[in-house]
Amino acid sequence: MAPVLEVKDLSVRFAGITALEHVSFAIEKEAIIAVIGPNGSGKTTLLKAILGLVPYEGEVRLFSRPLRQVLPQVGYVPQRFAFDPTFPLTVEEFISLTCRSPERLPVHGVLAEVGMNEFKGKLIGELSGGQLQRVLLAHALLHRPRILFLDEATSGIDIEGQGDFYSTIQRLNREHGVTVMMVSHEISMVYNYSDRIICLNRDLVSHGETRSTLTAEVLRKLYGENSSFQPHDHAAAPPRFDAAPAGNKGHHG
Repeated sequence: MAPVLEVKDLSVRFAGITALEHVSFAIEKEAIIAVIGPNGSGKTTLLKAILGLVPYEGEVRLFSRPLRQVLPQVGYVPQRFAFDPTFPLTVEEFISLTCRSPERLPVHGVLAEVGMNEFKGKLIGELSGGQLQRVLLAHALLHRPRILFLDEATSGIDIEGQGDFYSTIQRLNREHGVTVMMVSHEISMVYNYSDRIICLNRDLVSHGETRSTLTAEVLRKLYGENSSFQPHDHAAAPPRFDAAPAGNKGHHG
């Protein structure tokens, strides 16, 4: 089976500063992939390079093709969405106005997928942070993407909201076969909801199945000697992760 995503010898430099250096990995099947690392480790930069939003050296292929050939099959939820919260635009109007393609899914269908159909008449500016992220996720699903990129999509959402959001992502993956690559700083959620993990600190520290890769040794390499992680079954008590500030080799994402 050809890789869903293949990254070869990827390096990114900004004004003489190396944000990513010689990163290589492949995703062989539909999965939920988490990208973790300390602040400045290159997580967001990796996503932006894959999406062609920043210049890079190396090779990126999605479904064995260059990005430009498969762009309609890609969905993206950014970390931040800037808008005027006083503008009188409903959820349904927002999605309809920002995507007029005749090939899109029905608005009510994608809103139902993320549990937001009952909010379709609510103003965008009146949504909570978690509700807004679900609307952005619905927008990203309009064209039935085969792969979905999320850049810290749960940032600023409370723990309960994070769990609901990750459960939605997991369902989309399991029921519709959507590959998901998500940047996250929530190690506990990553441990419970992702299949594979990419550990970055400017270069590739580790990559593989989440539960076998997310070891104490790897976490110390990422977050410093004082980091600790106590995994639990998410049906019982949540895992606990603590990290002291670690020295970062990079300065971006």
